Amino acid sequence: MKRPTARDVAERAGVSRAAVSFVFSGRAEGNLSARTQQRIKEAADALGYRPDEVARSLRGRRTGVLGMLSDSIATSPFAGRTVLGAMEAARARGHQILLMESGSDQAAASEAIAELRARRVDGFVYAAMELNPTDVPEGLEPDRTVLANCLPRTPGTYAAVVADERAGGRSAVDALLAAGHRDIALIGGPDGNIAADDRTRGFHDGMREAGLPVPDGRVLRVGWQIDEGYAAAARVLASAPPTAVVCANDRVAAGVLLAAARAGLSVPDDLSVVGYDDQDQMAAHLVPALTTVALPHHAMGAAAVHTLLDAVEAGTPVPRTEVSRLNCPLVERDSVARVRG
Repeated sequence: MKRPTARDVAERAGVSRAAVSFVFSGRAEGNLSARTQQRIKEAADALGYRPDEVARSLRGRRTGVLGMLSDSIATSPFAGRTVLGAMEAARARGHQILLMESGSDQAAASEAIAELRARRVDGFVYAAMELNPTDVPEGLEPDRTVLANCLPRTPGTYAAVVADERAGGRSAVDALLAAGHRDIALIGGPDGNIAADDRTRGFHDGMREAGLPVPDGRVLRVGWQIDEGYAAAARVLASAPPTAVVCANDRVAAGVLLAAARAGLSVPDDLSVVGYDDQDQMAAHLVPALTTVALPHHAMGAAAVHTLLDAVEAGTPVPRTEVSRLNCPLVERDSVARVRG
């Protein structure tokens, strides 16, 4: 069967071939009415027409493909959201994502970048699954690369999209303050970790703004795991327990729930708990379901693609000093109650 052409679409829609070209090259706004654009799209759908992407990329010196390289897509519980956000944003702007993973191996990263460059991708998104200063692999030029969920080790060398962790920590404690809590503990992640440090700063911001001191023993910096959350909570709850706890992540919060049950405390009646991450298959399934701060992984993937494509389509370098910090929304469930009395 003969493949339908732009001429066929033009004849069916009753327009010129130039008008069809405007629609499928993204130049219709300001040149064609919305009604004409719709008529052309309907004609194309009826004929099963798709633009010749190879010819179009040769004319525009672009391939319509972005390379996405990650350090650990296969092993991270959050990776799927980041990839989905990137793919949806790319597709909405007429691009596709070619995804590869390095497994944090330098040789594998070099091979992946060489493969992506051989396919002449229009630019790169480099995604890390833990917020850390990152040595960006060689071959990812700053002018055509955006980092997602990581920062360049040398500030100002790459554009980056990250979560606003400090504001997220603040929103966690603000939720408890709004429920009337004043004696609030923090069981935080390890010292020296960017995300954990910023979440802790946000916690102190909220307490300071409320005019509340944070006594010694009310802030414990531990790790990210359930057993570490359990051990820290057991210490905090041993005598004169607080009325609420902010946790470094949802796994730590799960440990706090276990320690509270062991101590004979009901959550949320005796102890309110706020987690962080909104981890799939966990936060919503704990008992009680966990109020938590969500990491915007989907939005980070999408924002990284939009930042990259804005530069690609304008024919300008990606702004290297740009660091976008995205909101971490509070997800309210059942683990927070108002203070009684």
